[in-house]
Amino acid sequence: MKNIFFVVLLFILLNACKQKEEPVIFTKYDESTELLEQQNHEINRMQFKLIQSKYLDMNEVFKPFEEDLANFSEDDYLNLVPFILEKDIPTIQEYVNNRILSYERIVLFYLYRIRKYESNSNLALHSIIALNPTIIEEAREKDRKRPANLKNAVYGLPILLKDNINTVGMPTTAGAFALSENLNTENAFIVKQLKDKGALILGKANLSEWAYFFCSDCPVGYSAIGGQTLNPYGRKIFETGGSSSGSGVSVAANYAVAAVGTETSGSILSPSSKNAVVGLKPTVGLLSRTGIVPISSTLDTPGPMTKSVIDTAILLSAMLGEDANDIITKGNNKQLKYVDSLNYSTLRGKRVGVFKELLTDSIYKKSIQVIRRAGAEIIEFEQPKISLNGFLTLLRIDMKKDLPAYLRNDADKNIKISNIESIVEFNLQDVVKRAPYGQQLFEAILQDTTSIEAFELIKQNLHTKGLEFFNTPMDTHNLDAILSINNYHAGFAAVAKYPCLAVPMGYEGTGEPISLTFIAKPFQEEKLLKLGYAFEKLTKVRTLPNNYK
Repeated sequence: MKNIFFVVLLFILLNACKQKEEPVIFTKYDESTELLEQQNHEINRMQFKLIQSKYLDMNEVFKPFEEDLANFSEDDYLNLVPFILEKDIPTIQEYVNNRILSYERIVLFYLYRIRKYESNSNLALHSIIALNPTIIEEAREKDRKRPANLKNAVYGLPILLKDNINTVGMPTTAGAFALSENLNTENAFIVKQLKDKGALILGKANLSEWAYFFCSDCPVGYSAIGGQTLNPYGRKIFETGGSSSGSGVSVAANYAVAAVGTETSGSILSPSSKNAVVGLKPTVGLLSRTGIVPISSTLDTPGPMTKSVIDTAILLSAMLGEDANDIITKGNNKQLKYVDSLNYSTLRGKRVGVFKELLTDSIYKKSIQVIRRAGAEIIEFEQPKISLNGFLTLLRIDMKKDLPAYLRNDADKNIKISNIESIVEFNLQDVVKRAPYGQQLFEAILQDTTSIEAFELIKQNLHTKGLEFFNTPMDTHNLDAILSINNYHAGFAAVAKYPCLAVPMGYEGTGEPISLTFIAKPFQEEKLLKLGYAFEKLTKVRTLPNNYK
């Protein structure tokens, strides 16, 4: 008994003597020289006008965590690295089951890691806009109520959301200063689904402002609220992809277990590919859009962005649900077992279509060879010569009606803006801060006079063209899937309502990531995940960015 007393006393004394970590201060720096050098970039839209946000104060973002992080040391962080960094969801949950990890320690790890890199002006990625101020207490609650033997579950795990997805306790800004006070909202339907499964919402990820339908040929990953998101594989060298830029960058840099993005055309596929993460653009109608700042009710969908195909399947499953307020989800969520189906993944015997034009890419060609050696039948075909006339008109007319509907039904009631015109006028009051790259696409929305009848015809024609683009080779050759690169064919998939899965397939000679994109017919996400999982097991090419290991 006396020995136990002395052990307890020693533990108390050691903890009492443990020095608290010095507070970390986020400081603004002079970026003028950096921006001057950036004007030499060969890509025009990489010639940034600014990098740091004019509005966001990360000291305020981290204030709720000061005390807890003061008691979480660099040694604590390093001790957790082998159990969290680059690990998939089943592995992390197994460590929790074995008491190696707790959900509180996992949250502290990610908060510490975000602060560690984002407070360093030479490493900051500007991928985080907000953090959930109550997440540590929420994690403790998850530890207290943890079910036994969790494996393929989001329970207790910190997930980031693109900042156009409504979340209680944090503003939903779409990156725009006009929505900086959009705080008092209900959770978006998919957020309710995630929280019902026990997920922890870690925070909000930066994005291309208004989901990249705002300014013309401006930098991807820029928003007035969040500043310029940077690619961890090449800060200021490689584009981040967009518009779910912060989601892709944050997952690549291991700032969260996983993230949720949204896509209209390429906005999940592009940043996933540019940041070597797995991204799924589901069929429109599989996941609810209620409570998400829209571009197009015709094409918009949220989707998972993760470090592995199995995590994509787990996160997708957690967001499923029929939403009475988004009628296109009706009947689309029955008996879907994406995670279990991965046990039966194989490429053997699959008929896979390959664009002849893309075989000039050495990494794509090598990936096709891997798939062929795994037993798949490769069918080469020439890309159908089809154009998508009217695509921008579709986006303009949809956004003209869909954004006011969001502001009316799902935004904070105190928000002053009500439509595109009021946003344009609001931004003109301080263009340098609110719209430094202009707002040409919003202005074009105001100028578009397309009638309802003409709009419906454009929408139907685009859908027909998209179906023709994919169905011609798929039906002619009886294909299971078509293989593309990055977001090369995202526009056709968008209007055809075809799901797409981007899986890392390598790195260019420059070090820039590149992905193989699997495309299948509507509601064949299970098929895509199984194909992607089989390919991922054969290749395993994803690696951490060098400066973020």
